[in-house]
Amino acid sequence: ISGITYLDHAGSALFPESLLKAFTDDLRNNVYGNPHSQNISSKLTHDTIEHVRYRILQHFHTTAEDYTIIFTSGCTAALKLVAEAFPWIPEGTKQPSSRFCYLTDSHTSVVGMRGITASMNVLSVPIKPKEILLSEKNRLPAEEQNCTTPHLFSYPAQSNFSGTKYPLSWIQDIKSGKLCPIKIPGKWFVLLDAASYVSSSPLDLGVHQADFIPISFYKIFGFPTGLGALLVNNRIAPLLRKTYFGGGTAAAYLAGEDFYIPRKSIAERFEDGTVSFLDIIALKHGFDVLEKLTGGMEKIKQHTFALARYTYIVLSTLKYANGAPVVCIYSDTDFSNPDVQGPIINFNVLDENGEVVGFSEVDKMASLYNIHVRTGCFCNTGACQMHLGMSNEDIQRNLQAGHVCGDGIDLVDGRPTGSVRISFGYMSSFEDAQTFLKFIIATRLSKSDTENAFQSSVTKSTRESVPDDHPSLNNVDKLSPVLHISDRELRKNSSAIMTTVNWQPPEGEAESIRATVSETAVPTCRRGGKPITITNIYLYPIKSCAAFEVTEWPVGNQGLLYDRNWMVVNQNGVCMTQKQEPRLCLVNPSIDLEKKIMVIQAEGMDPISVSLEESTGNEAVICESKVCSHRVKTYDCGEGIAGWFSLFLGRPCRLIRQSSDMKNRSHQKNIKGLTPATNISLSLVNEAQYLLINTASILELKEHISARLEEPLEIDELIRRFRANIVISAPESFEEEEWAEISIGALQFQVVGPCSRCQIICIDQQSGERNKEFLQSLSAARGRKTNFGIYLMNQPLQSSFPDTLSVGSQVLPVLKENTEIQPPTSSEEKCSG
Repeated sequence: ISGITYLDHAGSALFPESLLKAFTDDLRNNVYGNPHSQNISSKLTHDTIEHVRYRILQHFHTTAEDYTIIFTSGCTAALKLVAEAFPWIPEGTKQPSSRFCYLTDSHTSVVGMRGITASMNVLSVPIKPKEILLSEKNRLPAEEQNCTTPHLFSYPAQSNFSGTKYPLSWIQDIKSGKLCPIKIPGKWFVLLDAASYVSSSPLDLGVHQADFIPISFYKIFGFPTGLGALLVNNRIAPLLRKTYFGGGTAAAYLAGEDFYIPRKSIAERFEDGTVSFLDIIALKHGFDVLEKLTGGMEKIKQHTFALARYTYIVLSTLKYANGAPVVCIYSDTDFSNPDVQGPIINFNVLDENGEVVGFSEVDKMASLYNIHVRTGCFCNTGACQMHLGMSNEDIQRNLQAGHVCGDGIDLVDGRPTGSVRISFGYMSSFEDAQTFLKFIIATRLSKSDTENAFQSSVTKSTRESVPDDHPSLNNVDKLSPVLHISDRELRKNSSAIMTTVNWQPPEGEAESIRATVSETAVPTCRRGGKPITITNIYLYPIKSCAAFEVTEWPVGNQGLLYDRNWMVVNQNGVCMTQKQEPRLCLVNPSIDLEKKIMVIQAEGMDPISVSLEESTGNEAVICESKVCSHRVKTYDCGEGIAGWFSLFLGRPCRLIRQSSDMKNRSHQKNIKGLTPATNISLSLVNEAQYLLINTASILELKEHISARLEEPLEIDELIRRFRANIVISAPESFEEEEWAEISIGALQFQVVGPCSRCQIICIDQQSGERNKEFLQSLSAARGRKTNFGIYLMNQPLQSSFPDTLSVGSQVLPVLKENTEIQPPTSSEEKCSG
């Protein structure tokens, strides 16, 4: 897709349009039936699947004489199959017991095999990479080498964390006894986790004959997903054990007696039920297209490595004016040899003082440049610990601080919990590498830093990283003939960066937003100064659409009445926000309480209205991930309004509304400080009922942004960008962040945390145009934070008469002593949609 720089090929490859076309043409021209039937269409399916098995074996330079293909739902399912079927000998028998050994630099799905082995009373032993190199000392004396107890050693052909390629020679060395992971009698079998490796490198199983090779095909082709395979060496296959038998795996069985005979074919014995036959057929086209576009895996290997080496050299030479490095790269190699290093670069960004900039902040900034990276620990805690220097105690301490795998808590006590990973695939180009490097430069270096650090390093990196005879790929984006970022480009790219961006992560993400108001804090009323009043009230009837400004408005159980009661979803029922569709801000809804309608307007469209009366028909449950992964009960607003939105946005979409059926109480919060029995109900907001901002804070931020943009900026425009419900006028900027609670008339609100901003503030709410300078300016102005505004919650109303919020009402805050408001702990960005 134009404008996107995709750098997560280790997460998933991207599929070419030609693959989809070939596959859909195939489906249009052929009828594929269930392969377990005997009719003509089923026979066609069976024969095509067998052809694909042959094609997979051919791709890995082996034959059906040596290996069997067992289709699974992915690499993880293949690993689970090995753990369940391996002929383990448990502890406590007369025979020596088995061991499961695995390299600590392994994917979670490998380490998770120990859960199954433990249930079978088999011990697991983690092995560090450096220990395997010393394992020749574990060689057994000749008299102990006749033991036949089976042991299993698993290691990755390529680390999904750092791209390190571990020697394929280990396979034969371990099977022959030359290397012994641990000193114990028995026969070693080898599981080679090839999921990451085969996405960009050729694997020759004729030479490197591992016993088990699990793979996921989306890592190679991008499509289909949910399909993998286990390649099993036929020498070990007869020893595998299986208890469950599903459809298609039995030669014969009795329903009334314990009688079962499995099929002779190993593949048929282990493929329970009907395989995903259409996805398997898609693999044929995947192999065809890959060969046609690239010329084969060796060319992909050379191409992707050249990109990674180029990027690594430039990235490693970037320096601040004080000589400090811009990044810390986590690697076991110097990127000089594609046989020992894959196209993966793992790093953390540093500031001028050498402190780590949290990966969530880097990811957030990258999204402004339409650069897609991966952050965290990448389902590889062992490598993360090894490279980041985290002890077991550190991991447990991070968990106690609220950090779990996959969330956005990037720093705990100033130390990183993970890192940033970029990875290249066969579709990647040098323009992708240059776009990424320009992004790092634009967000980390001032103009003077750029000129000092980069004048010689790029030329040096170009000369060293890309040989003249480097092969290009056929019919893919051609490699850039001039592999450097010119001084002119750099000056142009950094001209707007007049001062170094203090781009640092939010602090204190260790506590939940729901625990931000300490129960033991002593409240202190704000004293003196001018009174604080409400200057503006906004509601957003349709999530992510334009604001509806009012001077007085009723308060309901979920916040302002009708605030974010509706949302636009795509054809798959997933919520659309301005992040994906900026033109949503051009849709202007307004509420007419007397007529009980919502009128929706947009330029070039006839107005359309939606009744405020709730419909009870056509209800459907929609899971909307941006409502903090909570399920909310909704119903569709009909074909007329769906057609209106689809026409305006130019894509199929629908308008749905949250049901007021309070029997469904799934989208709720429990907030400390509120009545324990009280459930706080939310509309379709991300995090809280209300968002409040302060005009004094806006004015201070306005000075920073105007200086960086070098043009005047209207305060009303800034207010609209921050999409608050309540705008107040307080004497001091950011004093709202010191409040524990506020009162407005009869209404009392708890402050439950700051709003950590995302790229929506970069969208002009009147034109829909993006300008990434706004989030960068906020980061620079706020130091180590991108917080702006505070979230509020209030108890459900006990009175049958609704309260109202009015412009001009006085705001009475209560301070909380010596307590900093903590941002949310979830990985979601808490912008007000």
